[in-house]
Order: sequence, then C-alpha cells, then structure tokens
Amino acid sequence: MIRAIKGTRDILPPASAVWNEVEQAARRVFGGFNYQEIRTPIFEETALFARGVGEETDIVSKEMYTFEDRDGSSLTLRPENTASVIRAFIEHRMDQIPGLKKLFYIGPMFRRERPQKGRYRQFSQIGAEAIGSDFPGVDAEVIEMVAALLDACGVKGSRLLINSVGDPESRARYVAKLKEDLAPHIEALSPDSQRRVTTNPLRVLDSKAEQDQPIVEKLPSIHDFLTDACRDHFAAVRRYLDDRGIAYEVTPRLVRGLDYYTHTTFEFLHGALGAQNAICGGGRYNGLAESLGSKVAAPGIGFSIGEDRLVMAVEEARGGTAASVLRLFIAPMSDEAFRKGAVLAGAVRAAGASVEVGPPAKLKRLMELANKAGAAYTLLIGEDELAKGSYVLKAMASGEQAHVSEAELVERLRA
Repeated sequence: MIRAIKGTRDILPPASAVWNEVEQAARRVFGGFNYQEIRTPIFEETALFARGVGEETDIVSKEMYTFEDRDGSSLTLRPENTASVIRAFIEHRMDQIPGLKKLFYIGPMFRRERPQKGRYRQFSQIGAEAIGSDFPGVDAEVIEMVAALLDACGVKGSRLLINSVGDPESRARYVAKLKEDLAPHIEALSPDSQRRVTTNPLRVLDSKAEQDQPIVEKLPSIHDFLTDACRDHFAAVRRYLDDRGIAYEVTPRLVRGLDYYTHTTFEFLHGALGAQNAICGGGRYNGLAESLGSKVAAPGIGFSIGEDRLVMAVEEARGGTAASVLRLFIAPMSDEAFRKGAVLAGAVRAAGASVEVGPPAKLKRLMELANKAGAAYTLLIGEDELAKGSYVLKAMASGEQAHVSEAELVERLRA
C-alpha cells in the first residue's frame, strides 16, 4: 500500500472544517485592516531564498527542497513566503507606487525538518506583509492584527514576546562583541553554534541546544548596542502597544531565525503546543527589498502563523475537533418520495443550508442514517406526506416534530 510521505499528512473531515473556519477568520480579520490577498508560486529560483532568507540560516543550509529543472536551473519549493512576496512586489513594480502596501497569503510551505508535534515537512502558513513604511505605528498595528486573529479563532492565553535587533550599525557592533565573548567558549558549544560563531553569531542566541544555554545566558544584551534611533523606534512600538492594551514581554535574546530581520521582532507563544510553543513569529525587514533588486527603499514588516499549529490551538480551546453539523437529512420512504425529496433539497440548499437526501428505504433504516450523518433535523416523507404536501420535520436533539409545508421548511432552516 502506498502511504503519505513522511512529514506530510491528509487532513480529513471533520478536521478540515476547522481549517476552513480558521482561514475564513483570517480573511475577515485581514479585510478589517485593509489587507489584500497575494498568491505566489510554490517554487522559485533557489537564489531568491539564499539571498533573501540567508545562506547561513538552518532553512537554507539544511531544510530546503531544492531540485534541478530540465534546463539546468536550480529551483526550490518555498520554505517561507516573505521573500516570494517581496520578489513579486518588485517584479510587478509595486515598489514604484507610493504608499503602504498591505498583502496577506495563505498556503503551503516546504521544509525538510524533523517531524514533530505541529511541525510537518509540508505545512501551511497564514501570513501578512506591510511594505513601504518604517513608521513604528505600522509595527504595532501588525502585532495588533495577529492578536485580533488569535482572538477571532478563539485562542486565548497566548504570550507576546518582543525585541529589537537594531539596524545594520547596531548589529555590526553587537556581532563584534559576540564574537569576542564567544571565542573562549567555542569548544563547549554545539556543532551548529561553533559554525555560527564565524558565519553569523546572532544565530547562537537562537540556539535550542541545551549545552549552549549557560553560555548564551551570559552574553550581553543587544539593547546595550542599539543606536539612539533604534531605541526611539522600539520605545515607540512599545508605546503604541500600550495604547492598545496589548500585553507583551521584552525579550532581548529574541532574534528569530531569518537573516533579514531589523528593528522589531516578535513571537506569540501558546501552551497547547508543547515544547515547540511558538504559534506565530514575525518582524521588520528594512533592506530586504533592496537586497533583492528594488531600486527604491521599501521597508517592511510582516509575520507568519503556522496554520497546522494554529488549528491545534483552536482544537485545544474547543476540547477537540468539532463534528461537522448537517442541517437537514431527508428521509424518503419510496421512490416517489425520493424524487420529491430531491426537489425539496434544492430549495433548502438555495436558502444556504446543508442537505443530505437518503435513499428510498424503511423509516428505521433512514433514521439510522440520519443519526450517523449527525443531522440537526430529519424530514420524513411517506405516502401521507406526499398526498397532503405537508412533511414531518424532526429535531434530532429534542425529538420534537412538526408538520411543515415546503415554504415553512425553507424558512425554518434559513433561520
């Protein structure tokens, strides 16, 4: 038997209904903040991610699905979508149009990492990008939008961590200090961190290896190396979050895993996800558009939510996957009744309700089918009902029955 590839999975009903609810909530929230949808290809030139995400990140160095096309070009299944959005932003000359561009996306990403709770090799992300302004009020609004999305999905009790990783000048001074302080401890670090001391010392702060933690805890804070402009930007972001009543924790070692971040970085954590408890991450990426070929400055900020992990949090908040609810099961007790039931079903569906029409059968069998389908109501159609044009509508939870005409049936189920 052929099975799904390791790190992928099938999303079956009724779980798929929760996915649809989450995506519908995301679209409502994004619309409320005036974001519009962008859809990019699921594969791009490999160079886009190497340049945009950073060659020394784990994503590029270890996790990408890269393959050679028939013409010899190197292509990669997208491991994240910010670089793709910025590529599209430049290619279609959106960087030439003044003003803030607000874009969102929903779709699959691909990383060959070790599968674990809430993490898969094909996974879905919900994300948004605000491009064209370095105003700290935009940072606060993006974070507010994430909080609104989690609330719309019924996810309570998340924690917001924020930090500033400064501008290139601040980071250059901080990186020099990190190299100096890490040099005496290189042999005690994990292999990945030993490599990063030379290639990108900031990533040492992001290490999850237990042996690195005692060393990381003694490293200086990046806040001691921020320029006055960076301090002012971060103070303004915090002030605007305070205005909105959004609680946060300043976490100086929060650098995120991608090289393009500048200034604000943030994460939302949720306890339902276990040890890997980040449900959302994001930050500002001033300079990314220019590094990918934009002729004008296009500072931006964005975030992505792992939809797999968000759905887990939603299900935990509900106490499990909610069963799908069929509004009406039509129970025809003859072929003639089946023909009439099919016509009634069309009228009810046109009113916006879900309907299942059973096969002609005896009442006992039809009621068994209605119960298995999880129907809220069952409509009984026998010879008497056909003759009178009045049908028996049964509420399955209470057992209450009422005789209804076609018009009354449609109106009741519309309500």
